[in-house]
Amino acid sequence: KGDILQILFFAVLFGFALSRMGATGSSLIVTFEKLSQVIFNIMKMIMKLAPFGAFGGMAFTIGTYGLSTLYPLGKLMIAVYMTMFFFVVLNLICYMHKFSLWQLLKFIRQEIVIVLGTSSSESVLPSMIMKLQKFGCSKSVVGLVIPTGYSFNLDGTSIYLSMSVIFLSQVFNIDLSIGQQLTIIGVLMVTSKGAAGVTGSGFIVLASTLTALKVVPIESIAILLGVDRFMSEA
Repeated sequence: KGDILQILFFAVLFGFALSRMGATGSSLIVTFEKLSQVIFNIMKMIMKLAPFGAFGGMAFTIGTYGLSTLYPLGKLMIAVYMTMFFFVVLNLICYMHKFSLWQLLKFIRQEIVIVLGTSSSESVLPSMIMKLQKFGCSKSVVGLVIPTGYSFNLDGTSIYLSMSVIFLSQVFNIDLSIGQQLTIIGVLMVTSKGAAGVTGSGFIVLASTLTALKVVPIESIAILLGVDRFMSEA
């Protein structure tokens, strides 16, 4: 039913309980590792076909409404990309710990290209885990940080969704106060958790958030269909 937060909460409790079992739980951990390899292989096969589906969706939007309708959306997309480019929190953290972010980005350049092609960071989860171990990180640290980051550290998704809500409010000439804007960002920081795995999942989160906030008409999200993939890539 898409109850991501409940699943994540149970997963944390399950992992904590499993870690307290010591050697008794080791056989279960091995089973989970084998299952994860199977799931990752299934995802690799699915992601090879994902770009064809995205192409069909964009072809329909442009064919139905024409290129001129994409001009305001293009400005929104550029604004989102610029905001993410100047989002320097990660760079500052790397600088504080005397670590080069650009060196890491160069090392994972193949994964970045795959993400741009599939519009889903989930498609490179297995290779990211292996790459970071080659980079010098321990297996236990990578096994904790990467999946946790994938689920909870979704700064880009929060930026994309909050800017989309403000864009839609301007389209419908709805004046949002500073308090309302801060509330929207705060809500989206929570509801975006677990939303970056599959292409289009952020779109679903946006719909559910608009339904809960009742500030912008829910049907307005159809306007974003043409550029959802491009902003999801960011």
